[in-house]
Amino acid sequence: MDAKLLEILVCPLCKSPLVYRKAEQELICKADRLAYAIKDGIPVMLADEARTMTTEEVEQLR
Repeated sequence: MDAKLLEILVCPLCKSPLVYRKAEQELICKADRLAYAIKDGIPVMLADEARTMTTEEVEQLR
C-alpha cells in the first residue's frame, strides 16, 4: 500500500484517519468500527461493503 495514499485516505463516513493492517489487507476506522478491504492493492472505501468489527477487535488495535 502506497504510503502517500495512506496519508490522505480517511473514513468515508466520519472522516477519521484509518489504521492500515497489512497482514489482513484492511483499513480500519476505529470510530465507526469498520474494516475496509484492500483488494488487488485498491482500497474498497464503500461503507456498505465494509466489515463491522467487534469492540474487542478495535480495542486490540490500541
